[in-house]
Amino acid sequence: MLYAERLWVPLWWWVAGAALAVLLAAEVHMGAPGVRAWLPYVLLLPLVAWALVAFSRLRVQVVATDPSSDSTGSSSAGLELRVGKAHLPLDVASKAAVVPATAKSAALGRQLDPLAFVQHRTWVKQMVIVVLDDPDDPTPYWLISTKRPENLLAVLSAHGVEAR
Repeated sequence: MLYAERLWVPLWWWVAGAALAVLLAAEVHMGAPGVRAWLPYVLLLPLVAWALVAFSRLRVQVVATDPSSDSTGSSSAGLELRVGKAHLPLDVASKAAVVPATAKSAALGRQLDPLAFVQHRTWVKQMVIVVLDDPDDPTPYWLISTKRPENLLAVLSAHGVEAR
């Protein structure tokens, strides 16, 4: 694996989620004896934790798909960019660039191509655009959230993708 990151939700979401779960459980608990006093805590806290882990499940990876491929050279053969369950062979990626936080709104708004592949997380400020050069695929580019865009671009450019 040449690059890997998981887009975890911010720490304050965990604090806010736990506080909300405790507040809701306390509302049910008020004046309720027996099982109704502790059951909301047992149900709501794990439910909030599960939801936050589910929001954080997106992974961005660059991996070697062919074990015999040379992952240290500049060739992109046998390498894939994986975002969630989607995967993109790097030999069809021609260019990549950072989309800064200031341009994110435009990239996701009026400039967005309807055929583009987008994996956006609101809590991640920066994105990377990977332009495709595949005549068999109508997708013009991938637009993906990443917390370390420079590191991802360095890995992509080291394997034949032009970085801007």
